[in-house]
Amino acid sequence: MAYDANNIFARMVRGEIPCTRVHEDADTLAFMDIMPQADGHTLVIPKVAGENLYETPPESVAAAIRTTQRVARAVQRAFAAPGLVVTQFNGATAGQTVFHLHFHIVPVYTAGAWRPHAREKADPAVLEEHAARIRAALAAG
Repeated sequence: MAYDANNIFARMVRGEIPCTRVHEDADTLAFMDIMPQADGHTLVIPKVAGENLYETPPESVAAAIRTTQRVARAVQRAFAAPGLVVTQFNGATAGQTVFHLHFHIVPVYTAGAWRPHAREKADPAVLEEHAARIRAALAAG
């Protein structure tokens, strides 16, 4: 499959559609998942086009991993989550629904107790409140 430059994440990177931003730097963007599996569910993407782990330039993957680690720490602090799952899907068969490399950061409060993936949209005001908590944790270091 050829990379679709008009996928939703590519459009977010270009500022064509809104997202609830948590962190942005020259190489990556982190934002709230609009259909979260748990409170604090955040996504991290490289800004460079790449459909999956195999097709994204290694330096962009590395930048996304660095941001994922930093944001994951902030999510854990902001939500006092006793556990945290980081996932990344490659291909529709594996569960990938947006074909731009992305990492899911999902806080886990009780083993196995999280909502199904990509099922129910969250209230935008709640997502903004969650993003503010994560941004504060990022700022605190």
